[in-house]
Amino acid sequence: MTRSPIAILCILTLFAACKANKADRASVSAGPRDSLVKITSFDHHYKIIHVIVALCDNKYQGIVPVPKAIGNGQDPNSNLYWGNNYGVRTYFKNSKDWKLISKRRSVNIKLERLVFKHVNKDCYLVADAYDGKYIRKATVDFLYSCSGQLKDTIHAGGKVIGINGNSNLIAYVGHDGLMDFQLNELVTNADGRTRDCIILACISKKYFNFFINKAKANPIIWTNQLMCPEAYTLHAAIAGYIENEPTAAIRRRSLKAYSKYQHCKDKESSAILVSGW
Repeated sequence: MTRSPIAILCILTLFAACKANKADRASVSAGPRDSLVKITSFDHHYKIIHVIVALCDNKYQGIVPVPKAIGNGQDPNSNLYWGNNYGVRTYFKNSKDWKLISKRRSVNIKLERLVFKHVNKDCYLVADAYDGKYIRKATVDFLYSCSGQLKDTIHAGGKVIGINGNSNLIAYVGHDGLMDFQLNELVTNADGRTRDCIILACISKKYFNFFINKAKANPIIWTNQLMCPEAYTLHAAIAGYIENEPTAAIRRRSLKAYSKYQHCKDKESSAILVSGW
């Protein structure tokens, strides 16, 4: 099957991006653990999904540049992983399954936060767009959320919603920063709870494996190869997750979506998107 020009551009870009020089990886400390937020009082009636998006960034990430309009990590509106056609914000706003109930802009590390409510289920989705310059922070926040070391809440729709480690499912979308830098801070499960996670980034199983194991999280979807982390894969996986489908069924949904939008065979998608250990 012939891929579209957009799909080819994404694949070529991602291949080049993920071939960044790993020999130059720098160490970075995640900061003192006692500074983490650990708020645990919230409404447990709802299933919560927290999506952490590191905006695509030509300047500050170890990638070969994508077109300027989609590679400005300080502008979420047109960013490849947020405001672009298949970015998280645009894709979920256009979904018939989700209703946007809150939108907050910022000039700090998290440039935008969206809160969606599922139209039929007792489920909220919180999505944070991290300035691409701060991909390390996005990565650390994701890992600390998976481990329960970082827990927070927000108010939306008249409810107190648990986010980060208070969520049921935590997802990361973006460039695999662990190909470019190392984290020195210890990630360790803080409360004995196993959290589900999705990591849509190139070769994420290899690079996130150590930390997800230490967090004692459950990887529903992550990747074995280079991939394009656009929102259709995430949307499909979440659709199965909120229906309490088994992991194998969630993966099948993801494979179907990835094959459709990347114009590739299911066999190719199945080599990219994997579940579990």
